[in-house]
Amino acid sequence: MSEEQAISAVVHLYVDGMAFANEGALRKAFHPSASIVGNSGGAVEWQTRDAFIASIVREGAASPDTQPLMEVEMVHVTGDVACVKVIDEFAGARYSDYLSLLKVDGRWLIVNKVWHRHG
Repeated sequence: MSEEQAISAVVHLYVDGMAFANEGALRKAFHPSASIVGNSGGAVEWQTRDAFIASIVREGAASPDTQPLMEVEMVHVTGDVACVKVIDEFAGARYSDYLSLLKVDGRWLIVNKVWHRHG
């Protein structure tokens, strides 16, 4: 499997984990120390991985027949670091997510997510 394919697999885990409130998939996609940051209601919102996952689980899963939106617009890989821009939807809103990934012990993990919610 190429690095790009391995990164794509993590992005799929992330998008599916969000769409279907799959805590296991999200824990597998994110590093335990990951941060999730964006503007919410006029204030900067910082979340830990666990707080982020809890908010996803509280929101609940999409219908099982849902095909989650996942438009990967950019993937840049330099050695053991990567950056991915993905357009996705969650709870009826469209987002641009910038994911920073790091290869840790042979596995790609999201270490940071910066998001923008489209109006």
